[in-house]
Amino acid sequence: MANSQFDLFLYEATYSDHASGFTLDRDRLYGLYTSWCMINQQRLGSESTFWSAMKHRINPGHNGLRMKGPAAADYILASYPGLV
Repeated sequence: MANSQFDLFLYEATYSDHASGFTLDRDRLYGLYTSWCMINQQRLGSESTFWSAMKHRINPGHNGLRMKGPAAADYILASYPGLV
C-alpha cells in the first residue's frame, strides 16, 4: 500500500546509506518507529505488524538505513538518558 504509515515512517525517519555498510538492527529500527509514532501522534502498530510490513519494504538483516529527524533525536535521548 503506497503512502502507508510505514512508508511515511521510512521516508521521514530514515535514509539509505548502503555504501557505509551500516545497518539499523531490529531493536533500533522498531524503537525509532515507536518514537516516530509518538511524535507524530500515530497509532503504534504491534511489533509483529511492523515487521510484517517491513519485510516487503526493506531487508531486515542488512537494510543500510540510518536514523534522521525528530524521531531519531527522541529515540537517542530516550535510549541514553545520561545525555540530557
